[in-house]
Amino acid sequence: MRRLATLIVAMLAIGLASRSALADKRVAFVVGNSSYQNVVALANPANDAAAVTDMFKKAAFDVVETRRDLKNSEMRRALRDFTEKARDADIAVIYYAGHGLEVDGTNYLVPVDAVLERDTDAYDEAISLDRILQAIEPAKQLRLVILDACRDNPFAKTMKRMVASRALGRGLAGVEPSRPNTLIAFAAKGGSTAADGDGRHSPFTSALLAHLAKPGLELGKAFRLVRDDVMKATGNRQEPFVYGSLGGNDVSLVPAPAVAAPPVVADPNAGVRRDYELAERVGTREAWDSFIAAHPSGFYTELAKAQRNKLAAEATRVAAAEKARLAAEEQARLAAEGARAAEQAKAAQQAKAAEEAKLAAEKQKRIEEEKVAAAEKAKAAAQAKAEEDARKAAEKKAADDAKLAAKVAEEARKTAEKQQADEARLAAEQARKAEEGRKAEEAKVASLAPQESRTSQPAPPDIPRLLQAELKRVGCKTGDVSSEWNESARKALSSFNNNAGTKLDIKLASIDALDVVKSKTGRVCPLACERGYRASGEQCVKITCDDGYVLGSNGACQKRPPKVTQQRERRAPASGRRGGKCFVANGMSFCE
Repeated sequence: MRRLATLIVAMLAIGLASRSALADKRVAFVVGNSSYQNVVALANPANDAAAVTDMFKKAAFDVVETRRDLKNSEMRRALRDFTEKARDADIAVIYYAGHGLEVDGTNYLVPVDAVLERDTDAYDEAISLDRILQAIEPAKQLRLVILDACRDNPFAKTMKRMVASRALGRGLAGVEPSRPNTLIAFAAKGGSTAADGDGRHSPFTSALLAHLAKPGLELGKAFRLVRDDVMKATGNRQEPFVYGSLGGNDVSLVPAPAVAAPPVVADPNAGVRRDYELAERVGTREAWDSFIAAHPSGFYTELAKAQRNKLAAEATRVAAAEKARLAAEEQARLAAEGARAAEQAKAAQQAKAAEEAKLAAEKQKRIEEEKVAAAEKAKAAAQAKAEEDARKAAEKKAADDAKLAAKVAEEARKTAEKQQADEARLAAEQARKAEEGRKAEEAKVASLAPQESRTSQPAPPDIPRLLQAELKRVGCKTGDVSSEWNESARKALSSFNNNAGTKLDIKLASIDALDVVKSKTGRVCPLACERGYRASGEQCVKITCDDGYVLGSNGACQKRPPKVTQQRERRAPASGRRGGKCFVANGMSFCE
């Protein structure tokens, strides 16, 4: 029973401590967009979102909302609902895996039904990062957005720019949040892209799963560990980055386990001690007799007997003192009355006996008091020993609990490392098989046409159209784009060679040529305008001349010629106006 009571008290203490440690309300919203309707689907966001959701649930978050493959209206509605859940939260987290893009310095998350034919469509069909930050703005202690969305913009090849100067960046743009205690974690630094990964999870999310939910791990250090893991996994090609800052207090996504208070050791003599203290307050012989009758044996019983003996010795002393006083008074009376010598001698003898009895009683009282003092000292020593034994037992239990917790943490670490190693081996095996397949395909193509180079192979049906579209993007082709490699397309590629310093074969639309043109991010060929127009940025504007100036044959404004001083008539050329006359003045020709 004692051990059971001790265990119950200890469990209650641990439960209260844990409840106090987890008092902060934590909410999370997880989105994984994989099944895109208008561009190539992504393999991992759905898996990543499921794993992150499980991580938050195991970390005992109060609210974990998860959504997959959200359309535009669904994503906006879900964000609105989550804002209400974050209103009274201390920590609010949003995790997003899927496509993202940056337009003119603003980051957008892409729903699965987005079309984005023009750059301005992002305002309506995508969700801005500012809207994401608004959803977690009510949180009091920490606002955290995690974006595994720095992949290549899948709409960039087909998206039309409504304004030529509007920028479409790679990956997402780095931003600094305006609110304090707000962090934005990107899978890759601003302006760079992140890998979707060949395994079950992206490199960024794999690192998050390994470090983010470690109990008591400071958030800044957790993301530094994530960065190291991702750079190691990608050969330093991808560097995660966190924007924003926190205050001086350490903030962890999952609180550290509460240290259990030393267990309260139940005193087996608590009831006896209370009865003893009650009898001591009463302080009569009857009270001690009653205590001894209720508790016939034990430490406190012996102490009670000493207290009772002390009272008895005091009563004996008082009675002897009273008897001595009376004997002295009787002796004095007889002497005063002139009593016979025999009576006086008897009275003197009685007085002497009474005095001796009084002295004996006082001596016995001192003996009993010394016994009580010794018993009290023994009692204090016993209590001190019991407290020391309880302290040592509590320290031993705390040490055993710490060893157990360390063992559990070590097993969890080994399990996580084994899982990561298995995933790495799986990814390496998949990469090896993919490389073997690619080499086999190349060998097959080489065996079919060993004497022909890649550029001389017949182009797949869509290569001419794709190459013309890229030539038009860099300003080297005008007119419509078709699936035929015609004279207009060859002239466009020749113009690209002249302006880019390349020597691509213009006779065929090859994959090599497509790759080279796609690598150019800006205009290559100068903007060509019709006569009477001039290039202004990415547009042709009409040339207007001031009064007194006319547009010359070289396309520039020049001063109007003076009045004709020498004039001779000549026959108008056949291509001129019928019946008109042409004149030459100052070396220039004019026709009526």
